[in-house]
Amino acid sequence: MASTLTAGELFTLDSLVTPTAQGIASRVLARTAAGNITLFAFDAGEELSEHTAPFDALALTLSGSLTITIGGESIQTAPQTIVLMPANVPHAVHAIEASRMLLIMLRETVRQGAPAGNTREGP
Repeated sequence: MASTLTAGELFTLDSLVTPTAQGIASRVLARTAAGNITLFAFDAGEELSEHTAPFDALALTLSGSLTITIGGESIQTAPQTIVLMPANVPHAVHAIEASRMLLIMLRETVRQGAPAGNTREGP
């Protein structure tokens, strides 16, 4: 696994990314073939414009409040809430106030020996 963190060292999430006035700061914490984990710090009013991704993602609001629009439907998040953004569905993120979000991108991987269309684990 590729990581920007030192193994075995304890970190506070606030120390891992420095908020930017009138901007968005981010830091990839881990990257594997199965996905990425990225920490974001948004200043109030900042946003990620509508886009799509070819894989599912989980957005965990750590602090602040975000409006996340998924497929044209908007929801307002609060600290300690999580939402699934499905693959290939347009989504956007708008910071209502200064906020931090952990984004977990989940790529489908093909198991060794399994046909390319069969990515399910278990029975």
